[in-house]
Amino acid sequence: MSEKPVCISCKQRITNVSGTAKFSCPKCSNYELVRCQHCRKIAAKFTCPACSFTGPN
Repeated sequence: MSEKPVCISCKQRITNVSGTAKFSCPKCSNYELVRCQHCRKIAAKFTCPACSFTGPN
């Protein structure tokens, strides 16, 4: 059974939610980060669990 995708910032499930973004960590590329539309809009901070990269800048 696979994990349900959650926002890296607010931890809300984002299955079938419009405006979400999935991208590889800009620093290590080893972790796929997922952000919901709300957290993207308010520029909520996130930290990559693999390398501790913090964004947005």
